Amino acid sequence: MFSSLGLFQSLPCPGRNNCNRPSCIFSHSLDLPSHHSLDIPVQKAQPLPQTSVAAAVPHAAVPSKRPFHNLAQGPSSSSTAAPPTQRLRVGTVHKPVAVSASSHTSTGVPIIRINAAQSQVALPVRQAMLKTLYEHFVVLYDTILPLNPTLASEHALRQEEQVYTKSTKLTYRNAVINSVAALKRRPIPASISHPSVGTEEDLAARAESRKKLDDLQVTRLLLKPVVMSFEAMQTWGFITELPEGLGGDQPSAEGKITQCERCTQSYMVKNNPIAEECQYHWGRLFTHKVNGERMRSYSCCQKPAEEGGCTRGHHVFYESKAEDLHSRHAFSFTRPSVADTETDTALDVVALDCEMIYTTGGLRVARVSVVDGSGKQVFDELVRMDDGVEVIDYNTRFSGVTQEEHAQATLSLSSIRKSLDAFINRDTIVIGHALHNDLNTLRIIHHQCVDTAIIFPHRAGPPYRRSLRDLAKEHLGLTIQAGGGTSGHSSVEDSVATLDLVRWYVLNKLKPTAKT
Repeated sequence: MFSSLGLFQSLPCPGRNNCNRPSCIFSHSLDLPSHHSLDIPVQKAQPLPQTSVAAAVPHAAVPSKRPFHNLAQGPSSSSTAAPPTQRLRVGTVHKPVAVSASSHTSTGVPIIRINAAQSQVALPVRQAMLKTLYEHFVVLYDTILPLNPTLASEHALRQEEQVYTKSTKLTYRNAVINSVAALKRRPIPASISHPSVGTEEDLAARAESRKKLDDLQVTRLLLKPVVMSFEAMQTWGFITELPEGLGGDQPSAEGKITQCERCTQSYMVKNNPIAEECQYHWGRLFTHKVNGERMRSYSCCQKPAEEGGCTRGHHVFYESKAEDLHSRHAFSFTRPSVADTETDTALDVVALDCEMIYTTGGLRVARVSVVDGSGKQVFDELVRMDDGVEVIDYNTRFSGVTQEEHAQATLSLSSIRKSLDAFINRDTIVIGHALHNDLNTLRIIHHQCVDTAIIFPHRAGPPYRRSLRDLAKEHLGLTIQAGGGTSGHSSVEDSVATLDLVRWYVLNKLKPTAKT
């Protein structure tokens, strides 16, 4: 038996005098000091001062931790107390941090401006994919970027957003790679209206719309509801009756004092005018706001309306009165239809557009283009000036006609009129934009007309007209007349655009007629 070490000799035996152990390890001495119990002090919560509002509604303090109960003193006095209230996260409301105002990196790559928490794909990954798309759009748009410097970044942003919307977190990267591969397969666009310009959704929507338009064959019966009335033609400046006079007796106004259309100054019409004698604005006035104030500025140079012209050139004039136009070259009606309709080559529907230049005989036609009801080109010729009429300004910025090109013209206006008789008779519906200008410069009187400037009215009403370029962009998604003031218009492109606008109007605006 091991001997006791006496470690518990300072503690009284629990059995006291009733202990029966022969060798008790505890002490049975009577003079041992009394045992002190363990006492842990607990600090009680101080009551909060009561205000008038707090007196009416008692305030319950929410402790930061569960209360501590002294096990030596027993459980809490309130056995029916409710469990501690869940702590609420409180604090000041932070406003969203403003994103940097920069929308492009130093290399020109656009920046995705969204909240990173709202994107299912990591924002750095999306930004890297956007950079890849942007670089390929820059390569594709190499020839058109000088006139449209923001086009690549705009289309890259839209393409990335379209891919992100259609894909998931797992398929996003492969979807962008497929888009890049599709960009590489596109032909290089020569103009902003080229079919290769746009995002994948743009191309798909354009192809679907194009298919609907191509499938619609416009006919005389189909367009009957939009043919202008005789009264409407007179209101919008169409010449409906043959003017009085011999016609064509004064082809040139040389030596006449008239007012310049550009600078409004009076001048004498000359065969060899002084270059740069006219200072003018070739753009149009438009209204915009600067610091809350309405201002009128020119679209060509952004200068206010009060400032002088930004361009110099020749004095030119424009005539609109029927008698003046008739004296330069005689008006005539379109030919009547042939009794035997099978031998008549005239078409049911054509779209027509002309390009004009300034001469000593006023504004004269220099190019005529005609397409049939399906959009196929049937006529496109340059017009030689009448004898005694000299060209003053080719107006290439708008007409697209250069001196070198016009020198190859062989047909006079009278010959052009005879050629047009093969496609147009009195029953043919002629489509155009601001068609009265084209018919007047051709010296044609025709009563079956559809004008896109009339069926798509300006919100300010007559005499205002919306431009063909704006209408094509809004309804067809096409960008025409995109020369930027350098290469001019194309009469073939414009005539096709007017035809497509009428097709769009028939598909979307005209109520279908009941079938009998």
